[in-house]
Amino acid sequence: MTLSVIPVVGLPDVRQGDDLAELILDRATLLEGDVVVVTQKVVSKAEGRLEALDPHDADARAALVERESCRVLRRRGDLVVSQTHQGFVCANAGVDLSNVEPGLASLLPKDADRSARRIREALRARTGLGHELGLGVIVSDTFGRPWRRGSTDVAIGCAGVAAVVDLRGRPDALGRPLQVTEVCVADELASAADLVMGKAAGIAAAVVRGVDPAWLRPSSVSQEIIRPPSEDLFR
Repeated sequence: MTLSVIPVVGLPDVRQGDDLAELILDRATLLEGDVVVVTQKVVSKAEGRLEALDPHDADARAALVERESCRVLRRRGDLVVSQTHQGFVCANAGVDLSNVEPGLASLLPKDADRSARRIREALRARTGLGHELGLGVIVSDTFGRPWRRGSTDVAIGCAGVAAVVDLRGRPDALGRPLQVTEVCVADELASAADLVMGKAAGIAAAVVRGVDPAWLRPSSVSQEIIRPPSEDLFR
């Protein structure tokens, strides 16, 4: 399998109500079987998930983080690690001041799976794609990782592409059945797309081409990625 990752260059500054599918199709040609990765920031802008916030008002920012959290797990100075209402564990509940106008904060989409479905449906309606191999959409965001330095992009919403591929029971290279292997392909595709989007390049979408057709499926949700508390050794 050979993957190609193609940046969608030239997206304008997205405003509330903008049609992301139309903006992407004006700048990219999609093929059957493609997966479109869109950053959380532009999805949040299009959905109006921006809030006025004085960047110098630490109390107001802390209150906003608390509001966007259902549970705070750790605190260190201004850094809060919390679980969001969507179920993700991340820094500051996803409240972000980067790549938005001064005086505003970006919040996570209320339902990023629904956001991904809406974009996918609009892309399919405009292109007619997705009836043969399929067509996927991933909403990505940048997360840090416990025990490892550096950040990477992960999937917080997906539609038309598997979140997790379960390989348990399949034989490994030596014929022994795999016992615990589940591959988070949505995160891997989000990270691959980030390699061409970059953190400071202003590229907010990319097309991943050549994915395994078995990964493309009509019903998928990012909630599959979230480890349930009963399996979590650290909370």
